[in-house]
Amino acid sequence: MSHRRIAATAAVLAAGISLVPGTAHAADGPADGKAHGVSASDLAAAKAKASQLPTFTSPAGRAVKSAAPASGGSKATAQAQGAAAATEPTYTVALKGKATSAHGISLETSVTGDPGQSLSVTIDWGDNGWKQSFGVSGSRVETMPHNYAEVGTYLITVTVEDTSAQTSVTNTLTVTTAGSDYTPYGPTRLLDTRDGTGAPQHKVAPYSPVRVKIGGNGGIPAGVTAVALNVTVTGTTSGGHVTAYAGGGSLPTTSNVNFAPGQTVPNLVIVPVGADGYVNLYNGGWESVDLIADVAGYFTHSASSGYTPMAPARFVDTRSGLGTAKGQLAGYGTFSTQITGLRGVGANATAVALNVTVTNPRSAGHLTVYPSGQSAPTASNVNFTAGQTIANSVIVPVGPDGRISVRNGGWNPADVIVDVVGYYSPTGTSAYRPTEPFRLLDTRDSNDWAWGPLGGRGYIYMPLGAKYPNDRGYVLNTTVTNTRDNGYLAVTPDPNTKEAYDNGWDVWPPEPTSSNLNWTVGKTVPNLVQASTGSTGVIDFWNQSDGDIDLIVDMFGFYEDN
Repeated sequence: MSHRRIAATAAVLAAGISLVPGTAHAADGPADGKAHGVSASDLAAAKAKASQLPTFTSPAGRAVKSAAPASGGSKATAQAQGAAAATEPTYTVALKGKATSAHGISLETSVTGDPGQSLSVTIDWGDNGWKQSFGVSGSRVETMPHNYAEVGTYLITVTVEDTSAQTSVTNTLTVTTAGSDYTPYGPTRLLDTRDGTGAPQHKVAPYSPVRVKIGGNGGIPAGVTAVALNVTVTGTTSGGHVTAYAGGGSLPTTSNVNFAPGQTVPNLVIVPVGADGYVNLYNGGWESVDLIADVAGYFTHSASSGYTPMAPARFVDTRSGLGTAKGQLAGYGTFSTQITGLRGVGANATAVALNVTVTNPRSAGHLTVYPSGQSAPTASNVNFTAGQTIANSVIVPVGPDGRISVRNGGWNPADVIVDVVGYYSPTGTSAYRPTEPFRLLDTRDSNDWAWGPLGGRGYIYMPLGAKYPNDRGYVLNTTVTNTRDNGYLAVTPDPNTKEAYDNGWDVWPPEPTSSNLNWTVGKTVPNLVQASTGSTGVIDFWNQSDGDIDLIVDMFGFYEDN
């Protein structure tokens, strides 16, 4: 099978999200390499549809008028003027706001006054006294943008004054940014249908959801926008998949966990939380299954920890002794490793985003990743069978000493690999915007994808952030299926720009050394990926095997800088 690299971008059509093939062109790289390009497309409509931006209004009727002072008196509100009511302002102001980005607000100020009346307008944005002013003659509609340094809820105060008449009108508008910050929590079990934790004690019926309470559960506040859950399916007797989505929302076409009969499979999900405070976990299989959900943290509109994406960096490899003692981690053994202050991770990191891989295990078991300095929780992050190589995404709080711990829950030794893909900290500038899940790519779908399976040692490049310089990363679920050889998928930033691909001066990127998910021939394997856009906005999806694979990529949200 020849080496191939393929470009993919999401295009918005009337029917939904699809991929548009374009002109093939020659490629650098292996002698038998071919590169296929696709037409550039814009994600703006997809984002707008998937992540509705809130609007806020305060009509003119809510404005408070301040009249001119009575003769010899002081300035007072019109309600207190009584006989002097004739000196009330004849002008007014209405406000309309809209969130424009993770940190941005657009404010429309509508002033209605007498023709030729000279008025001054002052906007106090509500963040440490930041103000803007402009003049108005009579009536005017003015729209101004503003970026807040931190996500949150702010009170905007707009004052319109006629200084010659000593009158004023004030209106206020409460706005909330669209972005959300992360707060570490747990790991804590919220759902286990095997013992009745969080739901009735019985398996989830086929083609049915189980509701998981997030907002207001334990120490998790109401108003949560999204949650990081490690979802595990077990007790499976047939094949199927699990889909996570917001409570009160429609079932999307995406999937988060794929399973076969007899398998126990975990996967990290970052899923929007419904207005009712719940998320749904839908059993898309033919038979009933047990579901387990462990929370690792949650997102809210309150300032907490922003995200800093990284190119995957290896922190632990027991095979070489990197980050811990050389040699397999013993059964029921634990090691701790330093995270903060190393290889680009900030010293003030509160949580870290990882890809954790187990390989060469001598028996079945599971790994649990948790903050150092505490006992191992009942949660599991990676489940494995003897001889299996398998990876899973993990978000875990960092202990007070800047370390995390990994416990082998199996009877026998196994090798452990830990790659860091990003971290959360109070100084992180990227806020999260969850979307309704939607499909970016399915190489099985000939209606939207003309190139067929991804060939061995080839890659697909997606210039997702090429037109969005403030996008720092994407939360994706990647699934490989119809696998024809053992291998692994690697998702990495591409050093080439979109312009380089469009104009044919791109170079073959260096092959990645980290993995995001591993598979054996014939298996279907999913894993969540927090993909950094790097310096170019282009993201690569590498098939690190010698056989073809089909690749499915679903989008669940993105991190946006201020």
